[in-house]
Amino acid sequence: MEDNLRIGVLGGGSWGTAIVKMLSENLDTVAWYMRSESAIAHLKKERHNPNYISSVEFDTSKLELTADINQIIEASDILIFAIPSAFLESELKKLDAPISHKIVFSAIKGIVPESGLIVGEHFHEHYNIPFKNIGVVTGPCHAEEVALERLSYLTIACADAAKAELVAKHFKSHYIRTKISDDIIGTEYAAMLKNIYAIAAGIAHGLGYGDNFQSVLMSNAIREMKRFIDSVYKMKRNINNSAYLGDLLVTGYSTFSRNRMFGNMIGKGYTVKSAMMEMNMVAEGYYATKSAHLLSEKREKKSKTPIINAVFQVLYCDKNPKKVFKKLTEKLD
Repeated sequence: MEDNLRIGVLGGGSWGTAIVKMLSENLDTVAWYMRSESAIAHLKKERHNPNYISSVEFDTSKLELTADINQIIEASDILIFAIPSAFLESELKKLDAPISHKIVFSAIKGIVPESGLIVGEHFHEHYNIPFKNIGVVTGPCHAEEVALERLSYLTIACADAAKAELVAKHFKSHYIRTKISDDIIGTEYAAMLKNIYAIAAGIAHGLGYGDNFQSVLMSNAIREMKRFIDSVYKMKRNINNSAYLGDLLVTGYSTFSRNRMFGNMIGKGYTVKSAMMEMNMVAEGYYATKSAHLLSEKREKKSKTPIINAVFQVLYCDKNPKKVFKKLTEKLD
């Protein structure tokens, strides 16, 4: 595998910013696509993203900044997408040329609403990218802790181990440990599902449930995650590894978790719309909940996903969170 492949990052949010910071530790140049021209201008002048984890100061001589998605596609061999799943397809519609020859890694923890697919499957089905050229970047790793350079762990998944190793090498630093995996489907579904369970944890906290219940909720969540992923793509995997259980725990418990924060607001009585407006950030789990619920219904696994069902009832059916979670408590063990 060539070591001089050019890497481009797409997404100007907190996770995209953190990814560029990590790559900048090892690469001479990182191409970076941000939609906002004003954010790019600010970054060039002040050396930090004005809107997300602004404490990170960049060496701008290492950055090739652009608000033109076609420019970054043309300039990069490996594309790392960190655009929220709800906006991914609208960004991809701006492409002037096919990307089937590119290597694509998803750092997106969600479902593409237009197709109901995880990002890797979406790229394969709709953009003709072979699975051997598709990978996943997953945690447990919060952007805010990357900014603070606190020790964090990444799992880089790809069917082609050489590609996974190359990308993992570029992320590794004194505060980032990496490992590789060949479970691209399972790790990406886990990254999507953990956001739903984090919303559940947030709702429970907002309703006044304590740590004892939270531990039971997370214990049931990891088993529910395993059943769900196995029903979609069964292979030998250890669900207790950090890419699955670790990512679930940090998202379910951390104060940095947007999905837990969103759920907490819902539990305290906010409507979905008002919670989204006040957060002013995307909670990926909101969109993932609908897709996961529909998929479990389609596969007739609805009885196997009580936590997903409960979150769906609260977010999409306008059910009373207190009543829904009272019923949920009776289904957990």
